[in-house]
Amino acid sequence: MPELVSIPSPGAALEYGTPGDPLVVVVHDWFGRLPGLEFYAEALVRQGFRVVVPDLYDGVATTDEHTAHLLMDSLDIGRALAIVDEAVTTGRTQGSSHVGVVGFSVGGWIALLHAQGGAVDAVVAYYASLEAKDHGVIPSPVQLHLAETDSWSAGQEPESFVDRLREHGTPVTQFTYAGTVHGFANATIHSTLDARAAALAYARVARFLESHLLE
Repeated sequence: MPELVSIPSPGAALEYGTPGDPLVVVVHDWFGRLPGLEFYAEALVRQGFRVVVPDLYDGVATTDEHTAHLLMDSLDIGRALAIVDEAVTTGRTQGSSHVGVVGFSVGGWIALLHAQGGAVDAVVAYYASLEAKDHGVIPSPVQLHLAETDSWSAGQEPESFVDRLREHGTPVTQFTYAGTVHGFANATIHSTLDARAAALAYARVARFLESHLLE
């Protein structure tokens, strides 16, 4: 049986901060919307942002890697993009003149795909990139946070992705964290968490979002 855990407000987006403030949409990784993202969202609120954390898995999440694979493989990509787009559109309707998206793992991939539509002002992806076949022009600045040890399919290597971004004229910054593995910033999965790297990555994300959404 899949190992699932309950999450708050299953299926609904979690919302933090004041409507109308610059919006950050945070997209969970392959494990689902685990509790660690609440702390991440609350930290962004303290920086002056409105934060929305959608649920792409319809109310389930897991701490088991095998189950996470099953959940990710069953993800409807079109629907996931629509969920992110709805959060962005609603935020702008509520008065957020600037919007960014932050995604982790498969959520980072979704964030990068979504950003190609031009609806956001900045995008951050943790341990994620796009293959050439999925890659269109991303018109907003991109920030990437990469693990030192990770696996990538052919054509998805971050170096290739960054080269393509630069060829398209997309401003991009990337950081690789020594001694880390995929998932180093997931505070709920202790087997891969690197608290020091996660804290440094968060500080860089906060500065990046402040420079593009608050100024």
